[in-house]
Amino acid sequence: MSKVETKKGYFGEFGGSFVPEPLQAALDHLEVAFEQYKDDPEFIEELNYYMKEYVGRPNPLYYAERLTEKLGGAKIYLKREDLNHTGAHKINNVMGQVLLAKRMGVKRVIAETGAGQHGVATATACAMFGMECVVYMGAVDAKRQALNVFRMELLGAQVVAVQDGAQTLKEAVDAALTDYAQNYENTFYLLGSAVGPHPYPTIVRHFQSIIGQEARAQHLEKEGRLPDYVVACVGGGSNAIGLFAPFFNDSDVKIVGVEPGGRGLSTGDHAAPLSAGEPGVLHGFKCYMMKDENGEIASTHSVAAGLDYPGVGPEHSYYKAIGRADYVAIEDQEALAAFHTLSRAEGIIPAIESSHAVAYALKLAPTLSSEQTIIVNVSGRGDKDVQQVFDMMQQKKV
Repeated sequence: MSKVETKKGYFGEFGGSFVPEPLQAALDHLEVAFEQYKDDPEFIEELNYYMKEYVGRPNPLYYAERLTEKLGGAKIYLKREDLNHTGAHKINNVMGQVLLAKRMGVKRVIAETGAGQHGVATATACAMFGMECVVYMGAVDAKRQALNVFRMELLGAQVVAVQDGAQTLKEAVDAALTDYAQNYENTFYLLGSAVGPHPYPTIVRHFQSIIGQEARAQHLEKEGRLPDYVVACVGGGSNAIGLFAPFFNDSDVKIVGVEPGGRGLSTGDHAAPLSAGEPGVLHGFKCYMMKDENGEIASTHSVAAGLDYPGVGPEHSYYKAIGRADYVAIEDQEALAAFHTLSRAEGIIPAIESSHAVAYALKLAPTLSSEQTIIVNVSGRGDKDVQQVFDMMQQKKV
């Protein structure tokens, strides 16, 4: 895997750290700890232990034979992040960061969450290590992901429903950053996506790269070569960068990130900054972002709470700028259809977030030959979304 940072904290022109001085001091402290421990044999040994014995890694690269036959064309492989403890890829990064917090002597951990999977993973790790946990969640997301709110509370976390603005992921990040700025001396901010000021995008990419490292080795073992395509959904972009980064130097492997097209790019009701946004500064870093006619942060919409964010990780922004990855948009209804298709074809209920990636694969596979292969990252399981999908289906019947 190449070191794609062009200068400290930057991927091309994207990234950086645009924060107040007190917060910068905390980020510098975090960066020193990360650089100290990420290659430390004892740290790696402890992380590997928990990844195997607690998270359940490695998880399978599963050949979706029935789905492949149904579609015709390329063979579809599913990277089964949904089989991790807590049901998503989020735990990979959480285990890494919580072990950093432990070494830094911090007892209070805060996090933001959209769909709730990162919040659940953080609450889980804090319960295991006996740390205080506060999770910020937009009030709208807390309502549509009520089951995950209960799971977090069951695990001992305090869930703060943020009532500002659109009451979704952006506002949850705002609230977490405010808390961190005020309490950084005794608090660890366990950021869940590949966004935010440096060093967070680098830290999250580092811990999530286990996805792509495993998938790459597993595909080589199964097929004797690398895949033709790797596909993942992109909100902030942690599951996607985790899959994509280990393939960065493999120029024959096409990389496709799938953004939430919401009700359609032309309607403006979406959360697809790489498809329909422009560069700007959000939450202390530069990235592609959605702006309104006044150049302010635009409101977003996605059926998937975990993708409902007006920006995207700086590394994804860089991949787009240099043409290393293609970014496409899948609309709500296409994602919901894919949610049903994978459930019925393979007995795997994917998260609505992951269903965006599945939906693109459903379009892509029939255009390719049977010798070609696609790896789709099933970044989470759909248990958390079943009630939401059920309610939407009931409303349609009315």
